[in-house]
Amino acid sequence: MDLTYTDEQKAFRDEVRAFLADKLPKRLSDKVAGGKRLTKQDYEEWHAILNEKGWLGVNWPVEHGGTGWDAVQRHIFEEETTAAHAPRIVPFGLNMLGPVLMKFGSEDQKAHYLPRILNGDDWWCQGYSEPGAGSDLASVKTTAVREGDHYIVNGQKTWTTLGQYANWIFCLVRTSKEGKPQEGISFLLIDMNSPGVEVRPIVLIDGEAEVNEVWLSDVKVPVENLVGEENKGWTYAKYLLTHERTNIAGVGFARAGLENLRRIAGLEQSGGKSLIQNPFFAAKMAQVEIDLMAMATTNLRTIAAAAQGQAPGAESSMLKIKGTVLRQEINALTRQAVGPYAMPFVSEALDEGSNVPPVGPDYAMPATQAYFNNRKLSIYGGSNEVQRQIISKAILEL
Repeated sequence: MDLTYTDEQKAFRDEVRAFLADKLPKRLSDKVAGGKRLTKQDYEEWHAILNEKGWLGVNWPVEHGGTGWDAVQRHIFEEETTAAHAPRIVPFGLNMLGPVLMKFGSEDQKAHYLPRILNGDDWWCQGYSEPGAGSDLASVKTTAVREGDHYIVNGQKTWTTLGQYANWIFCLVRTSKEGKPQEGISFLLIDMNSPGVEVRPIVLIDGEAEVNEVWLSDVKVPVENLVGEENKGWTYAKYLLTHERTNIAGVGFARAGLENLRRIAGLEQSGGKSLIQNPFFAAKMAQVEIDLMAMATTNLRTIAAAAQGQAPGAESSMLKIKGTVLRQEINALTRQAVGPYAMPFVSEALDEGSNVPPVGPDYAMPATQAYFNNRKLSIYGGSNEVQRQIISKAILEL
């Protein structure tokens, strides 16, 4: 295993940096750096810029319109875009559904849906979690009963991120109650504009309706929208979640968060000196940095293995746990650094064009918003408790 970059990889990093310097709109990078809320149009603008360059499908093969990059190139791209404060690539169509369709979808599904994901014609959301079926996805109760050439779908999905923007949703649905719960699940593509689909916002503690409930009442879905085989959806769901959990580690986001923390700690005062000179606070920051360096090395080891054709297994669970805990610790320290200005949180001040004046320095409100919003990191994508169970079985054989 070689954790150093080759000359070709260093040249690729320079190419990415040059592209970001030339093509990343300052308005977008300023919004991301300032912790402002991004709109649907913001995401679509950045997706279109990347797609024009051919850099939107970062984990797609060339034959489907992707970059064809290897694992190391994808890692470099994530690091550089995060450091430049680019909007994230919304993952649901590109990083989740796309790979599933390529591996398990029909030729017609690939030909129809994959170009539309790249072109921005479709915005996808994920219909996995339900009340009573979050990390325990095998307990899904949303049903799909076949009637002729359609399925009739009834049920409820929850925590549907950015579902208010979506026109399509990929869902786990129960098509059989026979045998083990995992054996009766199918993977279905549903048009959000179908009669019987209702999206209801869920307002989070940071004041934003980022997630939603999706209600499905006698929704007619064509049989050709079934991905793969009926009752084989559990296999496809596991394949998708392996990609999701590795991405959740967010090494680039953690590094950007740590740099922001350093900046704030250098500006805030404690005992007549900058907070970064406080030995107790500096020790906490140092511990986070050490943990981040260790996680980044583990991430590179996983990437090196992937470059040799090895699929990540329990490693993705390890990265998910450590990455989310670290990001939450950075959020907590940033909010602590802001001090009393972290208390009067005015959510509306984070909206673009808002006339609501922020309380305290310009970095106070985003620090509180990030702290509130990222409490979810250790829950979604399979809670960290579930990830520890996966590790105990796969590695410790308990």
